[in-house]
Amino acid sequence: MLIPFRRALLTAIRQHNCRLFSDSNVTSSTRKGLVLGVYEKQSDNDGIHFTEAAAEFDRSISGKLSEMLSISGPPLKKGKSRIFYGLHQDFPSVIVVGLGKSGTGVCGKENWDNCKENIRAAVSAGCRQLQDLEVAHVQVDPCGDGQSAAEGAMLGLFEYDELKTKKKVRVTTQPYGSVDSAAWQKGVLYGDGQNLARQLMEAPANHITPTVFANTIEQKLSPFAHKVAVHKRPQSWIESEQMEAFLSVSKGSEEPPIFLELHYKGSLDSAQPPLVLVGKGITFDSGGISLKPSSGMDAMRADMGGAATVCSSIVTAAALKLPINIIGLAPLCENMPSGKANKPGDVVRAKNGKTIQVDNTDAEGRLILADALCYAHSFKPRAIINAATLTGAMDVALGSAATGVFTNSDWLWDRLHKASIVTGDRVWRMPLFQHYTKQITESALADLNNVGKYSRSGGACTAAAFLKEFVTADHWAHLDIAGVMTNKDEVPYLRKGMSGRPTHGPVITFSPLTLFIFIEFN
Repeated sequence: MLIPFRRALLTAIRQHNCRLFSDSNVTSSTRKGLVLGVYEKQSDNDGIHFTEAAAEFDRSISGKLSEMLSISGPPLKKGKSRIFYGLHQDFPSVIVVGLGKSGTGVCGKENWDNCKENIRAAVSAGCRQLQDLEVAHVQVDPCGDGQSAAEGAMLGLFEYDELKTKKKVRVTTQPYGSVDSAAWQKGVLYGDGQNLARQLMEAPANHITPTVFANTIEQKLSPFAHKVAVHKRPQSWIESEQMEAFLSVSKGSEEPPIFLELHYKGSLDSAQPPLVLVGKGITFDSGGISLKPSSGMDAMRADMGGAATVCSSIVTAAALKLPINIIGLAPLCENMPSGKANKPGDVVRAKNGKTIQVDNTDAEGRLILADALCYAHSFKPRAIINAATLTGAMDVALGSAATGVFTNSDWLWDRLHKASIVTGDRVWRMPLFQHYTKQITESALADLNNVGKYSRSGGACTAAAFLKEFVTADHWAHLDIAGVMTNKDEVPYLRKGMSGRPTHGPVITFSPLTLFIFIEFN
């Protein structure tokens, strides 16, 4: 059955004098490719429904693309692609990607915008396919939404291979046809922000120590020095602030702790209350004396995912010149076992004076966040949002589908939820019942216990209840991002590895999310 199809295909190519692409005279640095979109047919009687840019390209080559697409196989479904060679002298390789049905929008059941997600996934697939062919320059159909197309291209092409001898071809992308250049550039910046978080999370722990992490963020913010102040607080400062809970975690490691403090002053009104973002910054988590199993422990290099997304969001905010004030706080240290490390049963005192019985040294993230949250209140913030890869229980509860949000503010939840629909990085509200507070306030030796009374039940909820004990602000949200830390194949426009989520989503768009929604402050 394949022989007649192949003959028809070859005949069509000869009839149009299509020159098959040969790489004998070009290198990867000069190869150019094009990614174009096509929608699913509404009915069997419909013709091919190209995007505006794809239709214009098809007209420029006298309908060759539509003819080749018709005879090369069944209509393209959402997320599928097909490649053609030699259709245009400027683009030896042209990939057509399926965008699904046209006119789709926000899906109430899925809590995201289907159209935006389809564009991100389709563009990502096309760009990666061209990268595999070592095509170094790719023009991208904006598919009616230049920002989503740019995000798909930037996120889809990222791969952490800095320490490998053989690297993938570096691909440059630009929009094809008429496009809102501002929307495209915004998508590029959002993608870059999430990719920065992915780079930090993916790098080995011996390459991203607390000091290196802080230096990296300082370097990324250096172009915006007129708007951003970077303070790398040393151990002596941490001691002077009486952050004993933070110090109790860091003392097990030879690496000195850093309290990274970022001030982005985007508002013309210097008195505008800031949005404060707090990120857990454990650059490696062995579990301490309560040692983790060795299997999978290497992934704990990304236990500073909260700090990575918070800091990346501020880099993106500065690049976008957002007219708001943002403060980022990232307590950075390692959690290691040693003769100086926390021991189960130890009692430490947090910055606000509350004592904590440390029954599990592997529940360390909440200890460093406790002191950072206390410090956050000193800025009289409009709202506080903390992000942390805090509990395996959150991964069990929601998996990688959504970030768990615990908040004392309906106002803040509403904005986070709306932002997540736009970005595709979903959130789900979790309970902050007194039921859970009672489980961490019944401690034999101290005011609080760092694990719940019933250790196997509601672990994500008791962790959030613990953090709430250090919050007095009216608008606070805790984002437990443990379940979305990595990507296997769940998000089609992210490769396998550390996801950088929710830099592109509800932590405000933690590169965008914070950004996107909190503009409503003004």
